[in-house]
Amino acid sequence: MTGGDDPARQLYDRIGAFLFDQRLDPSPTNYAFAYHLLHDPDGPLAQAVEALTEGGVRLTQRDIESLGCEPPANTAKAKEKVDGLVAQTQMQVEGFHDMVQAMRAETEGFGRDLAASADAIRRSAAATDVHAVQNVSQITATMLQRVHRAESQLESATREAVELRSKLEEARDNARRDPLTDLPNRRAFEEAYAAQLGTGERLCIAVCDVDHFKSVNDRFGHAVGDRVLRSIAQALSESCPGQLVARYGGEEFAILFSGTSIARARDTLDHARATVAAKRYRLRETDAPLGEITFSAGLTRVHPGEPLNASFHRADELLYDAKESGRNRVVIA
Repeated sequence: MTGGDDPARQLYDRIGAFLFDQRLDPSPTNYAFAYHLLHDPDGPLAQAVEALTEGGVRLTQRDIESLGCEPPANTAKAKEKVDGLVAQTQMQVEGFHDMVQAMRAETEGFGRDLAASADAIRRSAAATDVHAVQNVSQITATMLQRVHRAESQLESATREAVELRSKLEEARDNARRDPLTDLPNRRAFEEAYAAQLGTGERLCIAVCDVDHFKSVNDRFGHAVGDRVLRSIAQALSESCPGQLVARYGGEEFAILFSGTSIARARDTLDHARATVAAKRYRLRETDAPLGEITFSAGLTRVHPGEPLNASFHRADELLYDAKESGRNRVVIA
């Protein structure tokens, strides 16, 4: 049997190809991750990776650490929260239905009582008219009590519906927002791209990646790395007003420029790059310098009707060129 026909050798080769394609270090952790991923290509880990890498996006070391060998816990928790809100919404709708049915039944009862009373009045003699009027008065008072009770129930249900709607809107917003940087996340970016593409407006897309971010985490820890990501997110947002800046995953950001030329987009992005590079980052606890923090970016035009995976892949290739040519620069095409 040749090495090419050996399943174990084939799996080994696939692991190596995966690590090379994703530009991941051949560490034991990454080998183990790739083994679990490729050994069960239809499993939950593979599904999570497929969702993250859709459109040609590379995995980052932080993605590997957060995924481990299981789908991310926060994704499951978010889904559980949304599912719970959906179930609560269904219960609320059913409650409204039941209340309306009850009000309808009571209204029908009112009609029957009033009709019977009217017949009684018509058939009554003058001596019994007072009794008939008293009967009508009693029925009317009962009706008013029922109406007030129904109004109270309706008011309470309306308050619950308003509160629930607010929670649902918050959940939908959270599902499209990165909790660390408070930027729109990948899902929000994809939705915005599709919406803008339909308008026919000229678009440019940029993919930005923090240079040597792994070394920041290795030297100073993830808490410091998170602060760096928040700082860069703020710099990108402030330098690109009116444009969609999103955290696409790990240390990677994506920007959707709409209604502007690629030259103007390049100048805007280069200003953001220079702003980040000029900042002197220090440890909050000791005031010790972190050293220079920079990012590289690839920027490209979006062709009319072009799907995101195509334009993103092109921008990502330009980002790779920026990394290869020295980092801390913007490459366009």
